[in-house]
Amino acid sequence: MFEISTKDLFLWIKDIKNKKQDIDNFYLLLDLIGGISKSDLFLLRINSNEKVCLKIDFHSLKKKWIEHNQHSKPIQYISKSSYWRNFKFELTTDVLIPRVETEQIVEIATDIIDPEDKNIIFADLGTGSGSIAIALVSENRSWKGLATDIDTNAIDIAKKNHKKISSGSKLNFYCGNWWEPLIHYAGMINLAISNPPYIPREVYEKLPSSVMDFEPKKALYGGEDGLYHIKQIISDAPKFLVKGGWLILENHFDQSKKIQNLLQENGFDSLKTINDMFGIGRFTIGRYK
Repeated sequence: MFEISTKDLFLWIKDIKNKKQDIDNFYLLLDLIGGISKSDLFLLRINSNEKVCLKIDFHSLKKKWIEHNQHSKPIQYISKSSYWRNFKFELTTDVLIPRVETEQIVEIATDIIDPEDKNIIFADLGTGSGSIAIALVSENRSWKGLATDIDTNAIDIAKKNHKKISSGSKLNFYCGNWWEPLIHYAGMINLAISNPPYIPREVYEKLPSSVMDFEPKKALYGGEDGLYHIKQIISDAPKFLVKGGWLILENHFDQSKKIQNLLQENGFDSLKTINDMFGIGRFTIGRYK
């Protein structure tokens, strides 16, 4: 641990605010890299301790803040970690930064499954850092999870996160495209979840540099209309889901109606669009008849 004076830390915070730099990102940097949370800062103000301990030296922490400001590099990639739900996940630029909006997909999945049914097999297609799958098996200990990703580096990161967060839960990882590596589970899956690449070309080309320059394109770009991967997932779903099995998809704000039509064409009913916390139709669900 590295000691600095509390006065120096608060002078730095004041300077950041005066320069109108992003104070929320600074607090995230201080938490993920420095090891000091916002609640810790509040207590420091009250108790007026003369010294505070950081996980890295003050000079190195300042260099990381400069890296963020000069290159728009996300704090999560600088720290190689991110908070999501009640967990802290390891990250690299091989995987997306898990978004707060996506947290809701865990509640949706849990809500549509009968709590009396303990023999649930679910698939997380395109698992990335493993966030969705790990949260589901951590909060539903009797469920068995199957997580797939086409990128071997992503699978490695997801496995590390699983070992660190929920190693005793029933979750297996498979490298391959969407359903492809789950052929031995054909007709056995009760629930499938995916946050696939769904951003249309026109939107992708206008994304900020903090996204374009650092986050993996293959995890974001969904083709001309954003539905390229979603069409694949839906068309293959009937081979893998049990009768009455559910499919939950995260999607772009204007894709829900088209996705509902695709689901209906492929034998799904109980179609529904669910808004996220910002009132955007973020999730589309259907049950295989």
